[in-house]
Amino acid sequence: MLTPQQLLNQGIDQLGLNIAPQAITQLEFYMAALQKWNAAFNLTAIREPKDIVIKHFLDSLAVLPHIKHDTLLDVGTGAGFPALVLAIAQPQLQVDLLDSNSKKTRFLRQMVAELALKNVRVHHARVEQANLAKQKQVISRAFSSLVDFCQWCEHLLAEDGVLLAMKGQYPQAEIDDMPASMRVLSSTPLKVPFLDEARHLLVLGRT
Repeated sequence: MLTPQQLLNQGIDQLGLNIAPQAITQLEFYMAALQKWNAAFNLTAIREPKDIVIKHFLDSLAVLPHIKHDTLLDVGTGAGFPALVLAIAQPQLQVDLLDSNSKKTRFLRQMVAELALKNVRVHHARVEQANLAKQKQVISRAFSSLVDFCQWCEHLLAEDGVLLAMKGQYPQAEIDDMPASMRVLSSTPLKVPFLDEARHLLVLGRT
């Protein structure tokens, strides 16, 4: 049986990503810290180490080739997925992490400090109250529907900005219910190593 570290490394290879050894070491530190904090603060319902690697870390890394700009806002980031993982893997990417749960933002600030990440800012706020500059890219795994994602986050977008929605099965019913102000620009099936579940990345833009 593969260790979590071996799963992570093999998954990165399967995704065809070129991630620096230092960044992989940082990801391994982040994984260990998440498990430690999770025991006390319940940061994620996923507790098995191998499931944390697959369903959090590799799932996050699967979108890395689709990040087209050098800034990224993650809304409802929770324990940092996907954008803290992406910030570690790609240090040139400037990342803002937004969450309304103070336990989670405390954990995120601790990770940013311990890993000495210069490209990450953490914001403790509700999305509708977030006072942030207009964004080129806003990503989330947190919203249960595309309607909610559009309604809560459209005000954060620059005129030509995009919403990146990480979903499971292709959400046709959710797409049909989207507000008229937003449209699907692209949909890409994602292959997450060791995960036998459908995953899609939808890119949404203004009409």
